[in-house]
Amino acid sequence: MAKAFKETPLNKQYNQIKAKYPGALLLFRVGDFYETFGEDAIRASKILGIVLTRRNNGGAHEELAGFPHHSLDNYLPKLVRAGERVAICDQLEDPAMAKGIVKRGVTELVTPGVSYNDNVLDIRKNNYLAAVHVGEGDTYGVAFLDISTGEFMTSQGNAAYVDKMLQGFSPSEVLYCKKHKQEFNQLFGGKYHTFHLEDWCFGFDYGYEQLITHFQTTTLKGYGIEALPLGIVAAGVILHYLRETEHKEIAHIGRITRLEEEKYVWLDRFTVRNLELVYPQQEGGVPLIQILDQTVTPMGARMLRKWMVLPLKEKLPIEERLNTVEHFINHEDQHESVVQYLKQIGDLERLISKVAVRRINPRELVQLKKSLKQIGPIKDILSKLLEEEEAKVGKSEGATRQPALAILGKYADQLNPCSFLIDKIENELREDAPVLSNQGRMVKSGVNAELDELHAISYEGKDYLLKLQNREIERTGIGSLKIAYNKVFGYYLEVTHAHQNKVPSDWIRKQTLVNAERYITPELKEYEEKIMNAEDKISAIEYRIFSELILTAAEYVGTIQQNAVIISTLDALSSFAITARKNNYIKPVITEGKELDIKDGRHPVIEQQLPIGESYVPNDLYLDDLTQQIIIITGPNMAGKSALLRQTALIVLMAQMGSYVPAKSASIGLVDKIFTRVGASDNLSRGESTFMVEMTETASILNNLSDRSLVLMDEIGRGTSTYDGVSIAWAITEYLHNQHSYKPKTLFATHYHELNQLAEDFPRIKNFNVAVKEVDNKVIFLRKLKPGGSAHSFGIHVAQIAGMPQPIVLRASEIMHHLEKDHVTQDHKKRVKEVPKNNFQLSIFEPADPKLEELKEKLSLIDVNTLSPIEALLKLNEFQRLIKK
Repeated sequence: MAKAFKETPLNKQYNQIKAKYPGALLLFRVGDFYETFGEDAIRASKILGIVLTRRNNGGAHEELAGFPHHSLDNYLPKLVRAGERVAICDQLEDPAMAKGIVKRGVTELVTPGVSYNDNVLDIRKNNYLAAVHVGEGDTYGVAFLDISTGEFMTSQGNAAYVDKMLQGFSPSEVLYCKKHKQEFNQLFGGKYHTFHLEDWCFGFDYGYEQLITHFQTTTLKGYGIEALPLGIVAAGVILHYLRETEHKEIAHIGRITRLEEEKYVWLDRFTVRNLELVYPQQEGGVPLIQILDQTVTPMGARMLRKWMVLPLKEKLPIEERLNTVEHFINHEDQHESVVQYLKQIGDLERLISKVAVRRINPRELVQLKKSLKQIGPIKDILSKLLEEEEAKVGKSEGATRQPALAILGKYADQLNPCSFLIDKIENELREDAPVLSNQGRMVKSGVNAELDELHAISYEGKDYLLKLQNREIERTGIGSLKIAYNKVFGYYLEVTHAHQNKVPSDWIRKQTLVNAERYITPELKEYEEKIMNAEDKISAIEYRIFSELILTAAEYVGTIQQNAVIISTLDALSSFAITARKNNYIKPVITEGKELDIKDGRHPVIEQQLPIGESYVPNDLYLDDLTQQIIIITGPNMAGKSALLRQTALIVLMAQMGSYVPAKSASIGLVDKIFTRVGASDNLSRGESTFMVEMTETASILNNLSDRSLVLMDEIGRGTSTYDGVSIAWAITEYLHNQHSYKPKTLFATHYHELNQLAEDFPRIKNFNVAVKEVDNKVIFLRKLKPGGSAHSFGIHVAQIAGMPQPIVLRASEIMHHLEKDHVTQDHKKRVKEVPKNNFQLSIFEPADPKLEELKEKLSLIDVNTLSPIEALLKLNEFQRLIKK
């Protein structure tokens, strides 16, 4: 790259800056444009769709691509979303005042995981930067930071745990050690934008020092992470990376929290994917979050997404959420009042983060004020509820306070109206404040006496110019005379050539145009200087006042972050209430037992996607560890087995998130792990077939079981031969039943009807099937779970429904009919060898059609020589009825 440049002062400056940010795409400010050069230009032109040009530079051809500096907000998001790390190099001094080459420097390195830009960020999702540290053996540290909100978390565990965390939080960028590149890519790679750092950044002492220096403490015990050495290293790497990317103002990162594995339900990456919690597996699919998310604030949407991948497994906090949802449902008017105030709250988290890093603009500060003004009314509503309930409890004998009010009262106590800050912004900043902070028109009158005086000069001066224009028109008789302004000449009088002979002698010619002449007068220049000086001073004073406002707001960073947490929690719980009311959900009962008892359970997503007029068929389900630990579900394809498995897991997850659930009643014994093996997929890029992926996922389940696990398995063993598949499925089921240390509740959907035999041999295995009804040789799916196994899968019927050509359907029926004959006694290889040959193309009848087979058999039994004419007619009539039937 450097050789392409002829060594000029500008090129030398570019090369020096570029060398500091290897791998980053450098946007180099030149005048009113951001320019890119060489390889950067080629990449930028492809991503942005802008013109790539070339210039001859010292005999070498050099690529260029650029865009206007005011279009940065349009182009920057496209570069970052493409995975580019973008170094923004700005002019650090006024070119008009510079001596020699303008001083330039990188003011920010924007990466996929580090950005404050609203056009880069999704307001309803966190934008996490993650770091992974490889420890000894199967131990890893992981940390997550959303710099736009200040949320900072760390943890450590085995590879499966870290993989689960990465999938749950979906970081936009992951940092790792260059030395461990191969191991990182093998375990976690291929799914994220990544960046590697040198191994010296991954030292424990360095990481510890980074953290205590930032938080200004002598220890990390107060944050609960002292015993997480690998997590500390990962968190330290993130702080190091912020400094390397020119993000040094990070006071809003006020704490670091420990992601406590023991607090949350274990959802491995397969389960998060299979249950489609936050992303659909198929294009056009609907994830669960799309059904449950009725939040009205950006913070609430982000909070709900975290709850989705981190369901609770402790009874008390779950019941606190459920009780609050119940209160909102039972007090609809008060709930609606809270929602109306929530709707007027902007993104408090990201606005106050911009205050902390001095990136907020005047219009956003007004938005912050408007959002804060809603805190007081919400606090009053919650406090009033508590007071009214206390009064009721005081007057009624034996009355007890509603459980929800204690938690609502706690929320009310923790909300801070920030009245002083609201008043200060209200009194000093105009409601129509602009986006830019250096062009005036921000501050109200009455805030600063000097400013008011300058405003008067500015406004009166412009009025004076109008009066001067009218006076000169009257004096000269030039009716078309006008006073105008441009940056080069300042204010001037413009006269068309037709009136040139009327120009007074005291006017001074400044510029000649095609159709007009421009003049100035001493009086005009005097007022211009007065107005321009006033406007420059106005901008300086207003900017100072605005900066002081930011400093005042910065004192409220911690307070407003706390407000944002309470508001987002209220919004997420309110969303649960709205969804429950809208979709007819009920409050689940959470128990410490191990029973799972669901009456009339429904799939929360599928029931919302059904055609108008069609209703979802609900089902009961009961599992425990004593009598009905494992249910083997058989039944036809398309009957609803997979939906039943998924809805069971989703109901449990929703309950332990604190949401109401789609059922008539639900008693949920706390679950600590949910495993699913549902659907077929492959990973051919790593040489893994569908069956290999299936076995890998199943092995992950069997190696991580607990006594409170919920296991959902669908079609285990279908990717190999029939006998292999049945054997594997059989052995897995026995293993799940016979474990002495734990008895995981299990739903096993299968087409292997042989597994029904297990119920006769093992006391806690029960057979159920999804019912169907055969009418006129057609299968009607009743989608109802009932006791007992099923002996048929109706796969050929499903193939027919899917549009399979009729000859194939008929031939398949013929082959199946043969293979099922004497199924138990005949040798399998012999049956396969004796499958009737496919000669139907040469036959008058279609031999695989059962009706035609029957007709053929009846015809072969007739002795036409002995039939009377009447008997022949009767036989013909019988055959005709058979065909019509």
